[in-house]
Amino acid sequence: MNKSNSSKSSWIKPPELTIRDRFNGILFLLKRHPNMAVGMSIFCTAVIIAIFAPLLWTSDPSAPAPLDRFMGPWAEAHWFGTDNIGRDIWSRAIYGSRISLTVGISVAIIAISGGTIIGISAGYSQKFDMIVMRFMDGLMSIPSIILAIALMALLGGSVQNVIIALSVTEIPIATRVVRSAVLSLRGRTYIEASRSIGATTPRIMIRHILPNIVAPLIVHATYVASAAVLLEAYLSFLGAGPPEEVPSWGNMVAGAKDYLTRAPWMIFFPGMFLTFTVLGMSLSGDGLRDILDPRIKRRS
Repeated sequence: MNKSNSSKSSWIKPPELTIRDRFNGILFLLKRHPNMAVGMSIFCTAVIIAIFAPLLWTSDPSAPAPLDRFMGPWAEAHWFGTDNIGRDIWSRAIYGSRISLTVGISVAIIAISGGTIIGISAGYSQKFDMIVMRFMDGLMSIPSIILAIALMALLGGSVQNVIIALSVTEIPIATRVVRSAVLSLRGRTYIEASRSIGATTPRIMIRHILPNIVAPLIVHATYVASAAVLLEAYLSFLGAGPPEEVPSWGNMVAGAKDYLTRAPWMIFFPGMFLTFTVLGMSLSGDGLRDILDPRIKRRS
Protein backbone atom coordinates (compact mmCIF):
# COMPACT_ATOMS: atom_id res chain seq x y z
CA MET A 1 0.00 0.00 0.00
CA ASN A 2 2.78 2.43 0.83
CA LYS A 3 4.50 1.78 -2.48
CA SER A 4 1.30 2.34 -4.41
CA ASN A 5 0.52 5.49 -2.48
CA SER A 6 4.02 6.85 -2.98
CA SER A 7 3.88 6.09 -6.72
CA LYS A 8 0.56 7.89 -7.01
CA SER A 9 1.72 10.87 -5.00
CA SER A 10 4.91 11.17 -7.06
CA TRP A 11 2.92 11.83 -10.23
CA ILE A 12 2.06 15.49 -10.64
CA LYS A 13 -0.38 16.63 -13.27
CA PRO A 14 1.25 19.19 -15.55
CA PRO A 15 -0.32 22.64 -15.40
CA GLU A 16 -2.78 23.49 -18.12
CA LEU A 17 -1.72 26.13 -20.61
CA THR A 18 -3.65 29.36 -20.32
CA ILE A 19 -4.47 31.70 -23.17
CA ARG A 20 -1.68 33.98 -21.99
CA ASP A 21 0.81 31.11 -22.09
CA ARG A 22 -0.20 30.23 -25.64
CA PHE A 23 0.04 33.87 -26.68
CA ASN A 24 3.51 34.15 -25.15
CA GLY A 25 4.51 30.97 -26.99
CA ILE A 26 3.40 32.47 -30.30
CA LEU A 27 5.32 35.67 -29.55
CA PHE A 28 8.42 33.61 -28.76
CA LEU A 29 8.16 31.78 -32.08
CA LEU A 30 7.73 35.03 -33.99
CA LYS A 31 10.69 36.58 -32.18
CA ARG A 32 12.85 33.55 -32.92
CA HIS A 33 11.80 33.48 -36.59
CA PRO A 34 11.64 37.09 -37.83
CA ASN A 35 10.93 35.96 -41.40
CA MET A 36 7.77 34.33 -40.15
CA ALA A 37 6.77 37.46 -38.23
CA VAL A 38 7.26 39.78 -41.21
CA GLY A 39 5.61 37.40 -43.66
CA MET A 40 2.57 36.73 -41.51
CA SER A 41 2.17 40.45 -40.79
CA ILE A 42 2.12 41.25 -44.52
CA PHE A 43 -0.19 38.34 -45.35
CA CYS A 44 -2.65 39.11 -42.53
CA THR A 45 -2.71 42.76 -43.59
CA ALA A 46 -3.54 41.70 -47.16
CA VAL A 47 -6.35 39.45 -45.90
CA ILE A 48 -7.80 42.23 -43.75
CA ILE A 49 -7.67 44.65 -46.69
CA ALA A 50 -9.44 42.12 -48.92
CA ILE A 51 -12.17 41.41 -46.38
CA PHE A 52 -12.90 45.04 -45.50
CA ALA A 53 -12.36 46.49 -48.98
CA PRO A 54 -15.81 48.23 -49.12
CA LEU A 55 -15.05 50.03 -45.84
CA LEU A 56 -11.61 51.38 -46.79
CA TRP A 57 -12.80 54.60 -48.46
CA THR A 58 -13.20 52.89 -51.83
CA SER A 59 -15.58 53.55 -54.70
CA ASP A 60 -16.75 51.42 -57.61
CA PRO A 61 -13.47 50.05 -59.02
CA SER A 62 -14.93 49.63 -62.52
CA ALA A 63 -16.73 52.97 -62.82
CA PRO A 64 -15.05 55.23 -65.43
CA ALA A 65 -14.84 59.00 -64.95
CA PRO A 66 -13.53 60.56 -68.21
CA LEU A 67 -13.23 64.02 -66.63
CA ASP A 68 -10.80 62.66 -64.00
CA ARG A 69 -8.40 60.93 -66.38
CA PHE A 70 -4.71 60.74 -65.39
CA MET A 71 -5.09 62.48 -62.05
CA GLY A 72 -1.88 62.19 -60.04
CA PRO A 73 -1.63 60.45 -56.67
CA TRP A 74 -2.48 62.05 -53.33
CA ALA A 75 -5.41 63.94 -54.81
CA GLU A 76 -8.27 64.67 -52.45
CA ALA A 77 -10.67 62.11 -53.92
CA HIS A 78 -8.10 59.73 -55.45
CA TRP A 79 -5.22 58.78 -53.13
CA PHE A 80 -3.40 56.70 -55.76
CA GLY A 81 -4.55 58.77 -58.72
CA THR A 82 -6.69 57.61 -61.64
CA ASP A 83 -6.03 55.61 -64.79
CA ASN A 84 -6.56 56.38 -68.48
CA ILE A 85 -10.36 56.28 -68.22
CA GLY A 86 -10.66 57.88 -64.80
CA ARG A 87 -11.04 54.80 -62.61
CA ASP A 88 -9.78 55.16 -59.04
CA ILE A 89 -6.50 53.23 -58.66
CA TRP A 90 -6.82 53.02 -54.87
CA SER A 91 -10.17 51.24 -55.19
CA ARG A 92 -8.95 48.95 -57.96
CA ALA A 93 -5.81 48.01 -56.01
CA ILE A 94 -7.79 47.30 -52.83
CA TYR A 95 -10.40 45.22 -54.65
CA GLY A 96 -7.63 43.54 -56.64
CA SER A 97 -6.41 41.96 -53.41
CA ARG A 98 -9.66 40.00 -53.32
CA ILE A 99 -9.01 38.51 -56.75
CA SER A 100 -5.38 37.65 -56.08
CA LEU A 101 -5.94 36.16 -52.64
CA THR A 102 -8.98 34.21 -53.83
CA VAL A 103 -6.97 32.74 -56.69
CA GLY A 104 -3.91 32.02 -54.53
CA ILE A 105 -5.74 30.41 -51.61
CA SER A 106 -8.16 28.46 -53.83
CA VAL A 107 -5.37 27.07 -56.02
CA ALA A 108 -3.36 26.12 -52.92
CA ILE A 109 -6.31 24.23 -51.40
CA ILE A 110 -7.23 22.43 -54.63
CA ALA A 111 -3.63 21.59 -55.59
CA ILE A 112 -2.66 20.35 -52.12
CA SER A 113 -5.86 18.31 -51.76
CA GLY A 114 -5.53 16.72 -55.20
CA GLY A 115 -1.79 16.23 -54.84
CA THR A 116 -2.24 14.59 -51.44
CA ILE A 117 -4.79 12.05 -52.68
CA ILE A 118 -2.84 11.19 -55.83
CA GLY A 119 0.59 11.33 -54.16
CA ILE A 120 -0.32 9.04 -51.25
CA SER A 121 -1.92 6.53 -53.60
CA ALA A 122 1.04 6.63 -55.98
CA GLY A 123 3.62 6.40 -53.22
CA TYR A 124 1.94 3.44 -51.57
CA SER A 125 0.93 1.48 -54.68
CA GLN A 126 3.61 0.67 -57.26
CA LYS A 127 1.11 -0.20 -60.01
CA PHE A 128 -0.78 3.05 -59.57
CA ASP A 129 2.54 4.88 -59.37
CA MET A 130 3.72 3.60 -62.76
CA ILE A 131 0.58 4.81 -64.50
CA VAL A 132 -0.20 8.10 -62.78
CA MET A 133 3.29 9.49 -62.35
CA ARG A 134 4.04 9.17 -66.04
CA PHE A 135 1.02 11.37 -66.70
CA MET A 136 2.21 13.82 -64.05
CA ASP A 137 5.68 13.84 -65.60
CA GLY A 138 4.10 14.75 -68.93
CA LEU A 139 2.24 17.70 -67.37
CA MET A 140 5.38 18.88 -65.55
CA SER A 141 7.37 18.82 -68.79
CA ILE A 142 5.18 21.67 -70.09
CA PRO A 143 6.05 25.12 -68.67
CA SER A 144 3.37 26.22 -66.21
CA ILE A 145 2.61 29.50 -67.93
CA ILE A 146 2.27 27.82 -71.37
CA LEU A 147 -0.06 25.14 -69.98
CA ALA A 148 -2.12 27.78 -68.14
CA ILE A 149 -2.47 29.91 -71.30
CA ALA A 150 -3.56 26.85 -73.30
CA LEU A 151 -6.16 25.92 -70.69
CA MET A 152 -7.46 29.50 -70.53
CA ALA A 153 -7.82 29.51 -74.32
CA LEU A 154 -10.03 26.43 -74.00
CA LEU A 155 -12.01 27.50 -70.93
CA GLY A 156 -12.37 31.24 -71.50
CA GLY A 157 -11.47 34.23 -69.36
CA SER A 158 -12.91 34.27 -65.84
CA VAL A 159 -11.65 34.04 -62.28
CA GLN A 160 -13.08 30.52 -61.89
CA ASN A 161 -11.32 29.32 -65.02
CA VAL A 162 -8.05 30.88 -63.85
CA ILE A 163 -8.34 28.85 -60.64
CA ILE A 164 -9.01 25.67 -62.62
CA ALA A 165 -6.13 26.27 -65.03
CA LEU A 166 -3.61 27.08 -62.30
CA SER A 167 -4.74 24.12 -60.19
CA VAL A 168 -4.02 21.79 -63.11
CA THR A 169 -0.50 23.21 -63.39
CA GLU A 170 0.21 22.94 -59.64
CA ILE A 171 -1.27 19.50 -58.86
CA PRO A 172 1.62 17.56 -60.48
CA ILE A 173 4.18 19.45 -58.37
CA ALA A 174 2.21 18.83 -55.17
CA THR A 175 1.86 15.18 -56.16
CA ARG A 176 5.64 14.88 -56.51
CA VAL A 177 6.17 16.40 -53.05
CA VAL A 178 3.65 14.05 -51.40
CA ARG A 179 4.90 10.98 -53.27
CA SER A 180 8.51 11.56 -52.22
CA ALA A 181 7.43 11.95 -48.58
CA VAL A 182 5.33 8.77 -48.73
CA LEU A 183 8.18 6.78 -50.28
CA SER A 184 10.44 7.78 -47.38
CA LEU A 185 7.79 6.69 -44.86
CA ARG A 186 6.55 3.50 -46.50
CA GLY A 187 9.40 1.35 -45.21
CA ARG A 188 9.40 2.65 -41.62
CA THR A 189 9.08 0.17 -38.76
CA TYR A 190 5.74 1.40 -37.51
CA ILE A 191 4.24 1.04 -40.99
CA GLU A 192 5.46 -2.55 -41.21
CA ALA A 193 4.14 -3.20 -37.70
CA SER A 194 0.72 -1.82 -38.61
CA ARG A 195 0.64 -3.97 -41.73
CA SER A 196 1.68 -7.09 -39.75
CA ILE A 197 -1.22 -6.76 -37.30
CA GLY A 198 -3.73 -6.55 -40.15
CA ALA A 199 -4.23 -2.82 -40.63
CA THR A 200 -5.86 -2.07 -43.97
CA THR A 201 -4.20 0.11 -46.56
CA PRO A 202 -6.67 3.04 -46.20
CA ARG A 203 -6.17 2.96 -42.43
CA ILE A 204 -2.38 3.06 -42.77
CA MET A 205 -2.63 5.94 -45.23
CA ILE A 206 -4.96 8.01 -43.05
CA ARG A 207 -3.72 7.17 -39.56
CA HIS A 208 0.03 6.81 -40.07
CA ILE A 209 1.20 8.35 -43.34
CA LEU A 210 -1.00 11.43 -43.72
CA PRO A 211 -0.20 12.98 -40.28
CA ASN A 212 3.52 12.66 -40.99
CA ILE A 213 3.37 14.66 -44.24
CA VAL A 214 1.26 17.53 -42.95
CA ALA A 215 4.29 19.71 -42.20
CA PRO A 216 5.78 19.66 -45.73
CA LEU A 217 2.30 20.11 -47.18
CA ILE A 218 1.70 23.27 -45.14
CA VAL A 219 5.00 24.73 -46.28
CA HIS A 220 4.38 23.76 -49.90
CA ALA A 221 0.90 25.33 -49.76
CA THR A 222 2.43 28.76 -49.10
CA TYR A 223 4.65 28.42 -52.17
CA VAL A 224 1.71 27.25 -54.30
CA ALA A 225 -0.34 30.25 -53.17
CA SER A 226 2.43 32.75 -53.98
CA ALA A 227 3.09 31.08 -57.35
CA ALA A 228 -0.64 31.18 -58.17
CA VAL A 229 -0.82 34.91 -57.39
CA LEU A 230 2.11 35.55 -59.74
CA LEU A 231 0.76 33.29 -62.49
CA GLU A 232 -2.62 35.01 -62.33
CA ALA A 233 -0.84 38.34 -62.81
CA TYR A 234 1.09 36.88 -65.76
CA LEU A 235 -2.09 35.61 -67.38
CA SER A 236 -3.87 38.92 -66.88
CA PHE A 237 -0.91 40.86 -68.25
CA LEU A 238 -0.87 38.65 -71.36
CA GLY A 239 -4.62 39.04 -71.84
CA ALA A 240 -5.39 35.40 -70.97
CA GLY A 241 -6.77 36.00 -67.49
CA PRO A 242 -10.00 37.54 -66.19
CA PRO A 243 -11.73 40.18 -68.33
CA GLU A 244 -10.12 43.62 -68.40
CA GLU A 245 -12.90 45.21 -66.34
CA VAL A 246 -12.16 42.87 -63.41
CA PRO A 247 -9.96 44.83 -60.97
CA SER A 248 -7.00 42.46 -60.67
CA TRP A 249 -3.41 43.59 -60.23
CA GLY A 250 -2.36 41.89 -63.46
CA ASN A 251 -5.05 43.73 -65.42
CA MET A 252 -3.99 47.02 -63.86
CA VAL A 253 -0.36 46.47 -64.84
CA ALA A 254 -1.40 45.43 -68.34
CA GLY A 255 -3.49 48.57 -68.76
CA ALA A 256 -0.66 50.79 -67.52
CA LYS A 257 2.09 49.55 -69.85
CA ASP A 258 1.16 52.07 -72.56
CA TYR A 259 1.25 55.04 -70.17
CA LEU A 260 4.51 54.52 -68.27
CA THR A 261 5.93 57.96 -69.02
CA ARG A 262 2.68 59.86 -68.63
CA ALA A 263 1.22 58.11 -65.58
CA PRO A 264 3.81 55.91 -63.83
CA TRP A 265 1.60 55.62 -60.75
CA MET A 266 -0.74 53.39 -62.75
CA ILE A 267 1.82 50.59 -62.67
CA PHE A 268 3.62 51.45 -59.43
CA PHE A 269 0.80 50.89 -56.94
CA PRO A 270 -0.58 47.55 -58.24
CA GLY A 271 3.00 46.35 -58.67
CA MET A 272 3.73 47.29 -55.05
CA PHE A 273 0.65 45.42 -53.80
CA LEU A 274 1.60 42.36 -55.84
CA THR A 275 5.23 42.42 -54.69
CA PHE A 276 4.46 42.70 -50.99
CA THR A 277 1.72 40.05 -51.09
CA VAL A 278 3.97 37.48 -52.77
CA LEU A 279 6.83 38.46 -50.44
CA GLY A 280 4.60 37.93 -47.40
CA MET A 281 3.54 34.47 -48.58
CA SER A 282 7.13 33.46 -49.36
CA LEU A 283 8.48 34.68 -46.02
CA SER A 284 5.65 32.86 -44.22
CA GLY A 285 6.62 29.66 -46.02
CA ASP A 286 10.28 30.10 -45.04
CA GLY A 287 9.32 30.65 -41.42
CA LEU A 288 7.01 27.63 -41.36
CA ARG A 289 9.76 25.48 -42.87
CA ASP A 290 12.18 26.61 -40.16
CA ILE A 291 9.65 25.81 -37.43
CA LEU A 292 8.36 22.48 -38.75
CA ASP A 293 11.64 20.97 -40.05
CA PRO A 294 13.29 19.05 -37.16
CA ARG A 295 16.69 19.10 -38.85
CA ILE A 296 16.68 22.91 -38.87
CA LYS A 297 15.60 22.86 -35.23
CA ARG A 298 18.60 20.72 -34.28
CA ARG A 299 21.00 23.03 -36.11
CA SER A 300 19.56 26.07 -34.38
